[in-house]
Amino acid sequence: MRKVAMTLLTFALGAAFAVVFLNGRDAVEGQAQPAAAAGGFSAVANAVGTQDVTGPYDVVKGWPKDISTLPGNEKWTYGAGESVFAESPNRIYGLYRGELPNIKPPKAVRLPQVGPSITFPVAGFWRDATVASLPGTGGTDQDVRKWLTSWEGKDDELGIKGPPYAKLGVDAQWENCLVVYDGQGNILETWKQWDKLFRRPHSVYISPYDMQKRVWVVDDNMQAIYIFTHDGKQLLQTIGTPEHEGADATHFNRPTYLDWLPDGTFFVSDGYTGTRVAKFDKNGKFVAQWGIKGMPPNEKRPGYMNNVHGVAVDPGNRHVFVNDRNNHRIQVFDENGKYISEWHINADPSSLHLLYIGQDHMVWTFDRSTNKMVQYDQQGHLKYAWGTMGAFPGGLWGVHGMSVDSDGNLYLAEVDSGRVQKFKPRAGANPAYLVAKPVKPVWANATN
Repeated sequence: MRKVAMTLLTFALGAAFAVVFLNGRDAVEGQAQPAAAAGGFSAVANAVGTQDVTGPYDVVKGWPKDISTLPGNEKWTYGAGESVFAESPNRIYGLYRGELPNIKPPKAVRLPQVGPSITFPVAGFWRDATVASLPGTGGTDQDVRKWLTSWEGKDDELGIKGPPYAKLGVDAQWENCLVVYDGQGNILETWKQWDKLFRRPHSVYISPYDMQKRVWVVDDNMQAIYIFTHDGKQLLQTIGTPEHEGADATHFNRPTYLDWLPDGTFFVSDGYTGTRVAKFDKNGKFVAQWGIKGMPPNEKRPGYMNNVHGVAVDPGNRHVFVNDRNNHRIQVFDENGKYISEWHINADPSSLHLLYIGQDHMVWTFDRSTNKMVQYDQQGHLKYAWGTMGAFPGGLWGVHGMSVDSDGNLYLAEVDSGRVQKFKPRAGANPAYLVAKPVKPVWANATN
């Protein structure tokens, strides 16, 4: 009897333990999925019928005004949208590769000369602005025409293939590369006075640590960084040697983006054909560089890079995040170039366009392969992603630049669709899913 009793007791204790363990496990699992408990993983909790096409944002349709609304410019619209920077909610810079003809999308037609059952356009896509736009060149109109007619569909000496046209002023024109808007999308300024200086303007910024609010433009084809007065009336400084590539203190090899530390030190991703990060002091004096040419697409050695197409700095820990685009990874270094860590992007293949770090220290990027905005923590853990490919308002097609203003509005520049879009945070959106506001600028309280 005693043996039977002990067996029954052991069974009862085991059953009780199982109940407690399972209940505890359910509680832990419930804690691990707070979004599910709150009504799903949508950007707005308990939203019904949502697909999070625009994530935690609503697109502001019709923003900004088209460049065709300028008197005398009715026949032209924006070329490839390279970059955008929000100085404030009421002053936003858009950077473009010239202009394209302002024509309506064609009606669908069959193309039997190509193959059976082939029609164009497909799914609303009819003009890839980054292919149709001029790579860009400065100089006189005669210089531009000479440069265009010399292409004949071949790569030029800088490795940029020309588009299949040769008529400047008909198929494209090199005007209004930098446009300034107010919060309603009205055109405040066009910096046409500098169009002749640009060849392929790639990104535009104002340092959050600069009281003068000087405007920086990185031009990857001119191999230079230009610094202008805030009003655009003067060119204050040129870093690099225009039209001459290299990898030293005074030369770039198609630079792409840059970012700052609070003391004014800045880092340049250099670049499309370069394989390094270049570090400068606040005055633009060269300090150091790191990066070695790797063997894409499977280069795994630390510090070896191919197509260095993005850089972002965390001002807190002073870590430098680098988009090693053609090796499909993000590498992390300290401010002196010492390798810290990395993570590989598992889209097959990935093609990241840029990096951004805001006040929450999260790392945002855009993957051209998946057409999604993607949020990681600084160890590479996926936190959220949104977006779908489309030329419609709110769709994403080739996001190449991004910025956030002090109200939390998000701005995205798209090379393929040839536009800049504005997104406002949705009511009730999970703040953890929003692209964080940028580092608070020293000039935040100044009159804009």
